[in-house]
Amino acid sequence: MMQCFKPILNAVQNGSHPKAPAAGRFDPTSVMALFFCDQETLRLLFIQKADKQGYTWANQMAFPGGHQEKTDPDSEQAALREMEEETGILRKDVQVIGSVGHFQTLNNKDIEAWTGVWNGRGEINHDPNEISRIFKIPLSHLIGIHREKQFHFYSTDFTRLIYPYQDVHIWGVTAKIVCHIIDLLLKEPNMDLA
Repeated sequence: MMQCFKPILNAVQNGSHPKAPAAGRFDPTSVMALFFCDQETLRLLFIQKADKQGYTWANQMAFPGGHQEKTDPDSEQAALREMEEETGILRKDVQVIGSVGHFQTLNNKDIEAWTGVWNGRGEINHDPNEISRIFKIPLSHLIGIHREKQFHFYSTDFTRLIYPYQDVHIWGVTAKIVCHIIDLLLKEPNMDLA
């Protein structure tokens, strides 16, 4: 793993994460928060869901992911499968760092959020019927908003967490995951968070 990702690895592997809820209360889903370097900038990859009438997640910003299927051996493999299906990024080009815990939605989904480092190989290829756009958001942009709005005080109140970027907003459970990841990174002494 490239040296610039070492503090992220430490933060994820040594941090305290939200635990899984009691079995059977929520539908299990998984997402993959992908870190990567692009033009010497550390970024996170997001998808914007397609604008489909009647679709619960229409136009929402999210990490690649979805429901765990019976063929998925575990939550991590479900996240990698969904990432491949939604972005075309191959799992062989991603080094998984680890889980940052479980996050529940208002419509009874339990999302286990995984983190990984993408080596940047291959082309992103998404189905426009499912995903309208891909965003490669600089981590420094998200951290700047987090600090400015003092989100570390509101990490348990996801209704206050909104991360704007260009013409979109990251909110809801995705914002809660972003907030948790940034809180972990802000505790990491060797992370360059300029």
